[in-house]
Amino acid sequence: MNLEENKNKIETNKIAWGKIAQQHYEHFKMRLVKEDYKLNPIVEEELGDIAGKKILHLQCNTGADTILLAQKGAIVTGVDLVPENICYAKKLAKDFEVNNVNFVESDVLKLMEVHEGEYDIVMTTDGVLGWLPDLNKWGKVVAHFLKEEGFFYLHDGHPFMMIFDEDALSQGDLIPTYPYFDLTADIDGFIGGYASEAKEAENYFWGHQLSTIINGLLSGNLYVSYIKEYDRCAPGMSGSAVDEHGMSYYPELDGKIPLVLSLKAEKK
Repeated sequence: MNLEENKNKIETNKIAWGKIAQQHYEHFKMRLVKEDYKLNPIVEEELGDIAGKKILHLQCNTGADTILLAQKGAIVTGVDLVPENICYAKKLAKDFEVNNVNFVESDVLKLMEVHEGEYDIVMTTDGVLGWLPDLNKWGKVVAHFLKEEGFFYLHDGHPFMMIFDEDALSQGDLIPTYPYFDLTADIDGFIGGYASEAKEAENYFWGHQLSTIINGLLSGNLYVSYIKEYDRCAPGMSGSAVDEHGMSYYPELDGKIPLVLSLKAEKK
């Protein structure tokens, strides 16, 4: 793994995400005002009662989900790489007078250098792992901030789905396009498109195998207590249609392929 090369790619990603931070803030503020933006129902159910819990929310973007967690009574710290995201996350919390939340600007993989604390729950959800080049280091970061009796929660795109051409999926066709076993970063020339206009900006996304995720957690001496797979996901992650519960899926492939996975991990 070329550390200097990955560092440059992370910096490039930071710049790219900064270009759409304001639109993300405006999009989620509007939806929160209308009360039509909710936590992913899968995530909400699997987290359980979080009132009074200290939560570390990694890769929080502009903070909409972080604020929803806080509104359910948790004491939440959101972390994101992008300074513009953190700026707008703080603004969003102020807009809705949510005081039991704070935000930290940091590369997740360097969080131990700038932040201290122990949490009941460390979590990360919906389009996150592909922005991290090193899941072994990630697993150690997760474990570092987790209380002995706490748990880590992940909900993200299924690695199996990352290999297929997304346009073809909408037609019900499975066309392998991206190699499952190649962990090098894939380059894209545009960023955004689900909560903002797609903007021209170079960015990099790392593919991960399921084994890479599990082994990353093992590197932090965490054990996985469950893995679950779903054929529904949050809109914007994947899918070409929305069901009656507001979850996205591919009608032609309904019930046939996993779109996302959840897992829970605890200290050994």
